[in-house]
Amino acid sequence: MIGPVLRSFSRRYMDVTLKSGRDRVVRIMERPGLWMEDAQLAALAGDLRQVAAKTLAAGSLTYGVFSGDRARLEATIITLVQTRDGTPIAFNALAVMELDTEPAPTDVLHLGLVMVDPEARSGGLSWVLYGLTCFLLFVRNQFRPLWISNVTQVPAVVGMVSEMFSDVWPAPGAGRRTLTHMLLARRIMADHRAVFGVGVDAGFDEARGIITNAYTGGSDDLKKSYAAAPKHRDERYNAFCAEALDYDRGDDVLQLGRMDMAAIRRYLTREVPKSAVLGVILTAGIVGLQRLVLPVLYWSDTTRPFSILRPAKRER
Repeated sequence: MIGPVLRSFSRRYMDVTLKSGRDRVVRIMERPGLWMEDAQLAALAGDLRQVAAKTLAAGSLTYGVFSGDRARLEATIITLVQTRDGTPIAFNALAVMELDTEPAPTDVLHLGLVMVDPEARSGGLSWVLYGLTCFLLFVRNQFRPLWISNVTQVPAVVGMVSEMFSDVWPAPGAGRRTLTHMLLARRIMADHRAVFGVGVDAGFDEARGIITNAYTGGSDDLKKSYAAAPKHRDERYNAFCAEALDYDRGDDVLQLGRMDMAAIRRYLTREVPKSAVLGVILTAGIVGLQRLVLPVLYWSDTTRPFSILRPAKRER
């Protein structure tokens, strides 16, 4: 994975393209609804629907990035994987949720909807789709811990999130929840159900972190049986999901955790292929450099207003 290209240092939001292996290209687009033209957004939505059409045996999704609402893409980070000829094969739609907490709002990155073309599922894309974007945002956030959330009934995903991030709850062997876990979960369920397609009629078992009857708010076609849900290599996570979730009813786990320095170390040493580590670090360096360069560009731009100061008007 070499040759990361930042499309524009002057853009406020991240738009990074990098190679993954010999025949795949990854593009990460932060909040495209705020800066993409209508035609670009339409093309992006078409790529996402193309992957979804290959992933879902029947039915369709009606929430989030599939709704056709520009406002949804204003708070979404899209990680799109394509072949070199431009064919989309996988994506992750990571939502940015601002939770109403005290003494200040808390931003939580929801891992969101991940879809992979069945023909590409054995291609080792999990480290790209689940961790890469969080890693780059963590670097750009000056290595300050970032909260993440995950809603799923898939044992493989429950295990991957539990092992990749720090302080994840609920998870096998996670112990008791903290007050922060509880408060964040309450705000998510109160104000952000639409982000992951959970209807108002779904219940929430706060003590266990389980959403009951979760597939009634647009994500109906994602509901799986336990037999059909992909399993984790560690049987602990499979047993956890089998015991905690009612698959006939349609339950989900609401996991909360953090991206911090410990998580970064695990991600780089366990998840990222050795052949890709250098490319990931170089990309992170470019993203971090953008954070340093932008203030300089803004400072030197005399056409931009700054607080009560305004650019001087030229006399004709």
